[in-house]
Amino acid sequence: MSASMDSKLIPDTAASAGSPMLAGLLRHPLVRPLGALAVLLLIDFLLVPGFFKLEIKDGHLYGALIDIINRAAPLMLAALGMTLVIATRGVDISVGAVVAISGAVAAILIGGKMVVVDGVSQYVSNVPMVWALCAAMGAALLCGAWNGLLVAGLGLQPIIATLILMVAGRGLAQLLTDGQIVTVYYKPFFFLGGGYLFGLPFSLYIAAAMFVLLALLMKKTALGLFIESVGINPVASRLAGIRTAALIFFVYMFCSACAGLAGLMIASNIKSADANNAGLLLELDAILAVTLGGTSLAGGKFSLVGSVIGALIIQTLTYTIYSLGVPPEVNMVVKSIVVFLVCLSQSPQFRRMLRMSKS
Repeated sequence: MSASMDSKLIPDTAASAGSPMLAGLLRHPLVRPLGALAVLLLIDFLLVPGFFKLEIKDGHLYGALIDIINRAAPLMLAALGMTLVIATRGVDISVGAVVAISGAVAAILIGGKMVVVDGVSQYVSNVPMVWALCAAMGAALLCGAWNGLLVAGLGLQPIIATLILMVAGRGLAQLLTDGQIVTVYYKPFFFLGGGYLFGLPFSLYIAAAMFVLLALLMKKTALGLFIESVGINPVASRLAGIRTAALIFFVYMFCSACAGLAGLMIASNIKSADANNAGLLLELDAILAVTLGGTSLAGGKFSLVGSVIGALIIQTLTYTIYSLGVPPEVNMVVKSIVVFLVCLSQSPQFRRMLRMSKS
């Protein structure tokens, strides 16, 4: 009898031990974004022929998955920068304008003029490409310093402060290019956004390097803890000795630096600078990627991995819509629905209503 009782107790004990573990796993903040990405990939697997097919041509990997990762790299960079801003209870809607400015500065300085070297005609850069890239990143950092000064120094609301640069920055980029598309002919510049290294897109290595650098800063230093503290309670953080204004200034500069790097990648990929369309609405995609990844718009805790997954979700969703022949306009409608659902999921009142309805 005791043996039978033991045999009955063993499964119950295992179930009771496994149930909390499973419940804890399901409550992990990355479960929902990973589940959403898995659903999209499953839809592509069922409806898009050869979606997971990979080919090697000229030593490079080609396929739908590689294309999604390559095109998602600029959004990943923008989302990483936006993650820190949102974690401090802020928002930066000037990301697209910074992308346009960075690309315009690089394209104007690099350009490409035809010269004859040893009887061979070839294009050379107007100025050394290293200096052109530094100038473009310098312009992006100036944009970040402007946003940081308005938010941290003058105390303006982040959405208002960055709205100023969102409008003025796009206009500045159009002034720099005279409202025209500036074409780049210098081939080494194309490697930044369209080149391959060890069979994978070089843009992926840039995004991965930025992610690793940021993750190390957040985990190996107190910077991540300070950002969370400021996002939860900026007044208490300041009273505790944290230089809140300097930290907020830093995150806006870092966000613009990520946007500037994304602008260089986009300009390199399309071999030109389009001040009218480059980075258009990228800030909204970046905010959506961050929220899809589990970062709360109320500030505080954040997830860098979640933001990267969110960027992949958005790019996969875009690829799926185009591959299925759905009109591109539907993409904006789907994104708006996703934003609405994300906002609902982060609303304490809505979650309270759900709990009350279940009880």
